[in-house]
Amino acid sequence: MKKWIFAAGLMVMVSLSTFAQRNGGQRQSAEERAKMNTERMAEELKLTDAQKKQILDINLEYAKKNEAEMAERKADSEARKEEMEAKKAELSEQETKIQAVLTEEQKVKWAELQAKRTNGQRGGPQGGGDSQRGKRGGGN
Repeated sequence: MKKWIFAAGLMVMVSLSTFAQRNGGQRQSAEERAKMNTERMAEELKLTDAQKKQILDINLEYAKKNEAEMAERKADSEARKEEMEAKKAELSEQETKIQAVLTEEQKVKWAELQAKRTNGQRGGPQGGGDSQRGKRGGGN
């Protein structure tokens, strides 16, 4: 029984992606997706009317669940994007204030330090060396 449910779920997921591509990326409603998936399964598996009804109910349940999860992920993604934009503005403000305090010579040096930092060249040993980090105890 578990294998059958897994196979049905897998088929739903595959057909969802196929239908999304066919429709040029336009999202169908949960009901439309469930009905299309059920029709495809009914055709491929020669389902009885009773089975078709049960499969439609299952497909509809999971299509609605997936739709809700997708909406939640989209909202989370938009919130993260807003947080990142706010942080970017904050860092820009900080940089402006720092620049106002520095002399011209210090500004040049500061720009060099930042360029190194963004290129991953932060100074100090970078891996290797005699560091004990990552080494396991015991004899080799």
